[in-house]
Amino acid sequence: MSFVETPEHYPYAWYLRPLLALMRRRLGHLPESVRLWARMPLAFLGFQLLHRALEGKASVLDGRLRALIRTRIAQLNSCHFCVDLNASQALARGATQAQLDALGDVRASDLFTAAEQAAFAYAEAVTGTGIDIDPALIERLRLAYGDQGILELAALIGQQNLSAKFNAALGVPAEGYC
Repeated sequence: MSFVETPEHYPYAWYLRPLLALMRRRLGHLPESVRLWARMPLAFLGFQLLHRALEGKASVLDGRLRALIRTRIAQLNSCHFCVDLNASQALARGATQAQLDALGDVRASDLFTAAEQAAFAYAEAVTGTGIDIDPALIERLRLAYGDQGILELAALIGQQNLSAKFNAALGVPAEGYC
């Protein structure tokens, strides 16, 4: 249970109710994270729009890599809900259990390409405190993903850090997705 309780029938803003009803129908319930975010309607909508934009099919970064990066950031932030959710999405997008198990030490694993290892190194550097990005890392990312890919990666990392820190700060538990 999270540190902030939200009753199942909390009086959400009228304009969120259709979206929440769709989510409830699709998932069978409203995840605790959604119930908490929805108590701040405009923040919730902004968060959902950003997430949708970052998960678009036109992304330079493939869906499997995005989900794996999200899972690693969730691990670094001790967000059990996010690890659970993103690991399940990574598996659904073609990642292997071995890749999930190797996320703690990507550099030592031969399960990831050099470009993917650079993306993970960037995610870890941005997620840590005192961000200091090596220009050589940026150049490796530029060669692998281009400037658009670096922009998308930075936005993905920022959005996942926001999500993971929010959920971890409120004690949102894993819900059994993975």
